[in-house]
Amino acid sequence: MFDGQKLILRDIPNLHLIDVYINNGGYETARKAFSMKPDEVTNEVKKSGLRGRGGAAFPTGLKWTFMPKGNDKTKYLCVNGDESEPGSFKDRQIFEFNPHQLIEGILISGYAMGINAAYIYIRGEYHRWINILQTAIDEAYAQGYIGAGMREKFNNNYSIDIHIHKGAGAYICGEETSQMNSIEGRRGYPRVKPPFPAQAGLWGMPTTVNNVETIATVVPILQMGGEAYSKIGAQGHSGTLLYGVSGHINKPGVYELPTGTLLTEIIYDICGGVRNNKKIKAVIPGGSSMPPLRGDEIDDVRMDEESLKKIGTHIGTGGIMVMDEDTDIVKITLRIAHFYHHESCGQCTPCREGCGWMEKILKRIASGNGSSKDLDLLVSICNNIEGNTVCALGDAAAWPVRGFVTKFRDEFEQAISKNKSFIAPNVVHGKRKTASNLVFER
Repeated sequence: MFDGQKLILRDIPNLHLIDVYINNGGYETARKAFSMKPDEVTNEVKKSGLRGRGGAAFPTGLKWTFMPKGNDKTKYLCVNGDESEPGSFKDRQIFEFNPHQLIEGILISGYAMGINAAYIYIRGEYHRWINILQTAIDEAYAQGYIGAGMREKFNNNYSIDIHIHKGAGAYICGEETSQMNSIEGRRGYPRVKPPFPAQAGLWGMPTTVNNVETIATVVPILQMGGEAYSKIGAQGHSGTLLYGVSGHINKPGVYELPTGTLLTEIIYDICGGVRNNKKIKAVIPGGSSMPPLRGDEIDDVRMDEESLKKIGTHIGTGGIMVMDEDTDIVKITLRIAHFYHHESCGQCTPCREGCGWMEKILKRIASGNGSSKDLDLLVSICNNIEGNTVCALGDAAAWPVRGFVTKFRDEFEQAISKNKSFIAPNVVHGKRKTASNLVFER
């Protein structure tokens, strides 16, 4: 079990209050960063091995170097707190329990990249957490830790303003270019890249998009030094991670643990095991978009990107979803497919049409009216969606469906065979409704 010091969800009562945060060393790391050159700050982040915590696990320090040098253009930082993926609920823990560390991380990140304005994008349903964060921002402004007051507070010429932007409930706006369109007041459509955000982002200006947890992690990195941070957790994916664990377990919640922690340790030691001592049928390791693992595959699995990539899945957002032996895999797959069909923006034909086809076929199978050919058709649709869309939502829709169908084909076959002995006639407008058009009718 992890017995080291927590770096983000620190065990300090009322840490969300600015006075408590300051009394525990808050904003001193920003002061330290401002005494360094911006490139030196970026180099510390690069040495730390920090990888993005929003799903893609891209090296953060490298991403920062994409921003152009100089002050001839306005530059923006977009902090992604949309967190709309099923199974992901860790960023709101930072909003609630340690918002000032997020703010301090923004100050340091903005300084490193020469950015003077930051937007924190939060899903609109997070009313409570939006209010908590806005209160923290107001407190920081009042005491000179944000805005023009920073120059006097830190005896430095640098300053940054921070704004909250509320989303309107669209999952697609978790994608970085859709998010920028949303902030600009436009429809949440992903943009074709290139140009990349660092070249032309918000309002056509250079922009860096980082996840909430990523930015909050910048503070302990600068505090202890990048090299020291790189020694925490797994090689190649260093540090601590906020694992959001849900499903059929005794103690669901968000746990800060080193990367590379055994999946079985998280489930059985940290989370108290499976409810009613049942066996595990499946685990999704990083939010609903990641390929699943069978229960008999999870021994010796370590929770870091490189380890999971070797077995055909990814760390994603660190949202571990545990399913026991009684779980209906067909219904789970249908529910996930329904979500992605509903949330597809419709811009790309493979995603727009393919997500709909997958849901319809899965409905047919779940009703007992499918055929074995449907399973091969599902896999074919997934293969044609993956890699053929502007953004990664198509991949997110295809991966879990293909994973469940290929790893639990026997359960899909059982669903197909049930109710085959008798299909009751259905009459609509004087005509007999067949099984096929019954399923495809909306």
